[in-house]
Amino acid sequence: MSSDDSNETTDLPKHGLAGPRPEERPHPEGRRNSQGIRIDPEVEAEHDPRRAVISALVENEPGVLSRVAGLVSRRQFNIESLTVGPTTVDGHARITMVVEEPDPGIDQIEKQMAKLKPVISVGELDDDAVRAELVLLKVEGDEPDKVHAITEMYEGKTLDAGPRTITVQLTGDERKIDDAIDAFRQFGIIEIARTGQTALARGDQATVPGEKPGTAGEPTTPTNYDD
Repeated sequence: MSSDDSNETTDLPKHGLAGPRPEERPHPEGRRNSQGIRIDPEVEAEHDPRRAVISALVENEPGVLSRVAGLVSRRQFNIESLTVGPTTVDGHARITMVVEEPDPGIDQIEKQMAKLKPVISVGELDDDAVRAELVLLKVEGDEPDKVHAITEMYEGKTLDAGPRTITVQLTGDERKIDDAIDAFRQFGIIEIARTGQTALARGDQATVPGEKPGTAGEPTTPTNYDD
């Protein structure tokens, strides 16, 4: 063995691999989520969160809602509301989800939901979609005439009226519901229940990709679950 070879061997660390020492190596920056996945702070900072309404046609079978909700919550996405109900097609249901996430997160929600076998089709609704929700309000009944006047002003309906409480029902878009709740605060709100938004695309547009307008949820082509 030559003297040059001897020097090279002597310079190697004990583990036998040349390279920078551990404290000299670059370390990635950024926080980790609960699954230990590192989040690039530069990528994360490029996108501001926004509210999005995601609609999905699903097979109406036991457990489908819990599977969708579990999928989204495990990835720590912020769900503001979640509604589900049958369509006029037997065996189908429509899930409407309102989330607040950056664009990459919204895109990831759609992709992950599309992989679930019960999901037929999924997509984000346009800003001009028709949206509505329902709210039940139970208020103090000390001023029934004033409560009735506010209820009429917001095109609501009195469901129950007693000597101590009055319960009203209101429907409409989110802004109308928020304004109505503010108006009822003067009477003292005892309890409140909101359904969250449900929505359909405006006019003859398909609410989700592949859905035939006018056929109440029947997709034009089946989803390929192998993609």
